[in-house]
Amino acid sequence: MSTLMRAPKECGSWFWDLEETAPPGLESAMETADKMAGVLKKQGLLFPYKLEYGWYVLNSGYTGMRSTLSVSAPLDAPDILARLRGSRPIAFPDAQVDDVYVVGSGTWIDATGNPRREPRLVELSVCSQPIGLSATLAVHHDIWKWYDFSGRPHPEVYSRNAPRLAEALRELNSVLGVYPETGEPTIFGVATELGIDTPDPYDDGSGPDVMDSL
Repeated sequence: MSTLMRAPKECGSWFWDLEETAPPGLESAMETADKMAGVLKKQGLLFPYKLEYGWYVLNSGYTGMRSTLSVSAPLDAPDILARLRGSRPIAFPDAQVDDVYVVGSGTWIDATGNPRREPRLVELSVCSQPIGLSATLAVHHDIWKWYDFSGRPHPEVYSRNAPRLAEALRELNSVLGVYPETGEPTIFGVATELGIDTPDPYDDGSGPDVMDSL
């Protein structure tokens, strides 16, 4: 059960263009997903339990079909690759796997120092299309920000969680061999190289209140 408020758009996201550092294709995408999930698991941010993915037909476009697959590590194991391909919709015999979302739960730490499990604490996806391999990480909760969604500072929560995200981003850059592009700003946050930007406080010390947009 979720214990955190979740924004409908990202508080921050990071996009790695891997066209020059890894080959395209499903095998390469899942190898990348496994490496990234390993980094995130080390920080307690992602414990995968399923994959979600769509299907497209080259030169025709998206099929509108989506599939799910229960998984356990490693994500690039031959049986998982075989099951991914084996779940192709019968109506689209030429369909290929589109973006693969690695779905799982993660651990955040509350203001009193207690660890709590949260579904989809981070969003990890990889793109296996032939135009080039890429990967994206996104976060939707206020625990990575100095202010909560109501605009109140929560330094105890921030100090227990934001450094873990920063360390994961550092290691992901090292593992992938390339620095990411930060995603477009949203009302819920602005991504920086290693976290979420802190806006200047208002006169009363508070930050932006975005509760009406949740």
